Amino acid sequence: MTTPDPAPHLPDHPDHPDMTVRRKRDRQQTDPEALREVLGEAFVAHVGLVRGGHPIVLPFLCGVGDLGAGPVLLLHGSTGGGLFLDAGPEGVQVAATVTHLDGIVFARSTFDSSANYRSAMIAGRATVVPAELRAEALWQVSDHLMPGRRDEVREMTAKEVRQTQVLQLPLEHASVKVRFAGVGEAADDGEDHGVWAGVLPLAVRAGAPIPGTVSGDTPGDARVDPSVVGLASRLEAVATAREARLAAVMRPTSV
Repeated sequence: MTTPDPAPHLPDHPDHPDMTVRRKRDRQQTDPEALREVLGEAFVAHVGLVRGGHPIVLPFLCGVGDLGAGPVLLLHGSTGGGLFLDAGPEGVQVAATVTHLDGIVFARSTFDSSANYRSAMIAGRATVVPAELRAEALWQVSDHLMPGRRDEVREMTAKEVRQTQVLQLPLEHASVKVRFAGVGEAADDGEDHGVWAGVLPLAVRAGAPIPGTVSGDTPGDARVDPSVVGLASRLEAVATAREARLAAVMRPTSV
């Protein structure tokens, strides 16, 4: 029995590109947990494909789900959307990317300045979710984007399900690249050490919920639901924890 190569690259497979990171190879992550973390915080995936001989990239609301055959990236859209028409009965070859920009690294030179990020690329054949699984796929996207919301709202109608579509993209062929560090400049580059160097953390955080008028309701009639408060709290907690981990990584160690 042979042991599979832990690096997620398939250079000889006609349906998938080589997924090996060429530059800064030490930043490539092969642990499946790294992919789950990147996708778990994703709201939007950018999907690239070739249409009519031209490369295009389209943004989609996304979620991670499982419709019975293993984890997949779920892409939400309309039944009339171009990518869903491209997929047809056989699916369509795509590359989907998710990127989180976690910080701008200010070095004492622009050459050494950088960014902290987590990115994932998934390549494969995206297929239309079968009609009998479409409602479940839509709920899974909702659960990913708005955890707990399903318990607060009515069920989808059959008409709503028919008007919406979901593509599923398996996660087997993926590449994850991460930078999570401080300033990486050399000590003898002659930089001015009176210039501040460090990392400016960036994160997705929620503002205060803003009520809207729907069907004649007066803004403020209903309290803010737990799913809204919960998502805002989760985003804040994730951002705060990541900043604390970065501070620990960058903290000077005593000799």
